Amino acid sequence: MTRFSLRHLRLRPGEEHREQLAVELQPLTLAGALYEPAPAAVPAELVVQRASSGDVFHLRFATRVEGPCMRCLGLAGVDVAVDAQDYEASDPNAPEELRSEYVRDGELDVGAWAHDQVALVLPEPILCRPDCAGLCPACGKNLNDEPHVHEEIVADPRWAALEALRTDAADGG
Repeated sequence: MTRFSLRHLRLRPGEEHREQLAVELQPLTLAGALYEPAPAAVPAELVVQRASSGDVFHLRFATRVEGPCMRCLGLAGVDVAVDAQDYEASDPNAPEELRSEYVRDGELDVGAWAHDQVALVLPEPILCRPDCAGLCPACGKNLNDEPHVHEEIVADPRWAALEALRTDAADGG
């Protein structure tokens, strides 16, 4: 994980420190599927601004995330751009909402922050292409490669009892 030490910064209120760094991105697991950032380390810009009551952090970078399409399970790739901001109060007794979960013992966990921000900016759903047709519910074939329809839809035998009730109700009995 990528960490940035805040201890060496000697900023006065209104000043800022800019740093170019390589952020190591960890894979994401979404709905049981693994999505890998490509490349695993990306160049990022970190800006630390000192305010009168704490520090404001800005993080900017772009990456590509690759994994299975959520409709057809083929390879999908999504370009994402992260432009995030966080705040850490200088008062150790400040309320929790004024504290950053990524600052511990004078270090900013840039890797964890970047990982969470990538997860937040990913589109829902992740698709191989905008018009992905998905998988056929009857036979499981990829409808992008083999568009087709089934003439006869075979009902699952476990639903036979409910089907009988539906037909009885339709017949008036």
